[in-house]
Amino acid sequence: MRALVVQEQTISGGGSGSKTSLPIQFVIQNQDFEKIRKVLPEFFAEVSKSPIFQGTDVDLKFTKPELRVTTDRDRARDLGVSVADIAATLQLYYSNGRLAYFLINGKQYQVIAQVDRANRDQPLDLKSVYVRNSKGSLVQLDNVVKVSEDATPPAIYHFNRYKSATIQCGLAPGRTVGDGIVEMNRIAKNLLDDTYSTALSGASRDAAESGSSLIFAFAFALLLIYLVLAAQFESFIDPFIVMLTVPLAIAGAFLSLWLFNQTLNIFSEIGMITLVGLVTKNGILIVEFANQQMEHGLAKYEAVVEAATARLRPILMTSLAVVLGSVPIAFALGAGAKSRVSLGIVIMGGVLFSLVLTLYIIPMMYLIFASKTRKDPDAEDPDDVKKVKKTRTQKLIDKLDKE
Repeated sequence: MRALVVQEQTISGGGSGSKTSLPIQFVIQNQDFEKIRKVLPEFFAEVSKSPIFQGTDVDLKFTKPELRVTTDRDRARDLGVSVADIAATLQLYYSNGRLAYFLINGKQYQVIAQVDRANRDQPLDLKSVYVRNSKGSLVQLDNVVKVSEDATPPAIYHFNRYKSATIQCGLAPGRTVGDGIVEMNRIAKNLLDDTYSTALSGASRDAAESGSSLIFAFAFALLLIYLVLAAQFESFIDPFIVMLTVPLAIAGAFLSLWLFNQTLNIFSEIGMITLVGLVTKNGILIVEFANQQMEHGLAKYEAVVEAATARLRPILMTSLAVVLGSVPIAFALGAGAKSRVSLGIVIMGGVLFSLVLTLYIIPMMYLIFASKTRKDPDAEDPDDVKKVKKTRTQKLIDKLDKE
């Protein structure tokens, strides 16, 4: 008996048929079942020794005793016994086969051929079984067969139509599902050849799929915000300066996870996607105000200093509001608190870290990348004014010539 203590997952994934679904479920597949049988004990031993896992188990267990009866063809030929007669005799004695039906009082009954249990429970019972040879004499069955003991699995499992074995593992304290997947792949690379295929199941498969989806969502969020800002600023440089707040926030998120001993999981990754929208407003406030100051005639350095000074108060107010609003999430207690804590810590750390550095990094990047001059969109173009005056003068000259 193997006893396992498992903490239920916050987001539960589909198990492999067992009532208890451990976070790491690694599937080994091969078309040749004997190859799975050969490599599985060694693979399971490596998993059990790994410091990343605890509470390991495997669904494919070779625990069902079995007797293998093999015909000694040379001996049977010498005694004049055919293989077909041996198979028919074994089937008659042990197969619990249905031979016929009969009716009594309008009810149908089956005729079952099988030796009584008292005469078929031991391997030595084969001595009491006889088979007739070609000469018509009886031969003890154990003279023409060989019996060997073996162990087989009570059930053979399949995954995606292939014969498989699923190894389930719990995680050691401080380890994540991602660490477990990397360790499983490392062990598989060392022990399995090219004829094997592997797959993930349960919570580990959900984590791997959601991780790739979140990367796509993060990249799409960055692209969408950049395009929207490019349309609003009518520039491709200004949105780039604004988007430099995102790496600052992500660095703050990782730093806060490390300080508070939290892991990078699906909830902290969702918090990082949220940071993309929360921290870019700091850069928008500075860049937009600096552009307005340059349009009114200030130099680039004076404009960006004025923007950082004037927008300090709204940046502080909005950032602190977000941070204080995330405090109940970061210090959550009760059911599901593990998921909310990492989400709140990422938001708080990312916003605070970017708040401090935004006031220095964004003005510096503005001085480097922004254009040196800007035209007031409401002011009239001097060239257009000259063209208008020239046109009016020419019309007056033409009128005088006609007169």
